[in-house]
Amino acid sequence: MMKKILFVCGDNSDRSQMAEAYLNKFAKDRFYAQSAGFAPAMLNEYAVTAMLEDNIDISGVNTKSVYELYQTRQRFDYVITLCSRENEADCPAFLGVKRRLHWDIPNPADFTGSGDQRLYRIRELRDEIKNHVMKFISEGIKGIVDE
Repeated sequence: MMKKILFVCGDNSDRSQMAEAYLNKFAKDRFYAQSAGFAPAMLNEYAVTAMLEDNIDISGVNTKSVYELYQTRQRFDYVITLCSRENEADCPAFLGVKRRLHWDIPNPADFTGSGDQRLYRIRELRDEIKNHVMKFISEGIKGIVDE
């Protein structure tokens, strides 16, 4: 049976979108991923560019509110937060969730510098998220340790 995964970050504009795209690309036969944020914002243009460099187009996706998903009573097998520990505590409990995981991923909104410098940092973040997703796929849930 396919497992439903929800990736959550602050604004659903980059980190959770990247994780959703990678999981759906590399394990769509075993997992169905969605993403949402606490305060949905526009997609991060640097995240779109970085993902295109890895042959994944997220430019047409819509950002979603974690609270809207909660209100629809959708059930998820796993909720994975990709935000600071402070914000992770604000994520509502979803009915039927078997496990919550946390991947402490820096917020691109905090990145400063020129456009090239921010894109460089987003590429690093993209690769970190991809590594987390690939580890999740290859090791399964028993191999993932809460951080």
